[in-house]
Amino acid sequence: MMPLTMAKTGEKNHIKKIGGKEEVKKFLEHLGFVVGGDVTVISEMAGNLIVNVKDSRIAISRELASKIIV
Repeated sequence: MMPLTMAKTGEKNHIKKIGGKEEVKKFLEHLGFVVGGDVTVISEMAGNLIVNVKDSRIAISRELASKIIV
């Protein structure tokens, strides 16, 4: 298990855990990051990640990405 920030670009990962405070977990859940779901890092720009989750591209900060364990 590792944070999403350490995942390789283009590699499909399985979300195992969402960390952080309850409001952070809810926010990520509304974006589509749920335990058991798949996420793929598309690219990294200035520390922020562009990811593909549930057929949508989403940009998230490095801080938020570190809360997603794959």
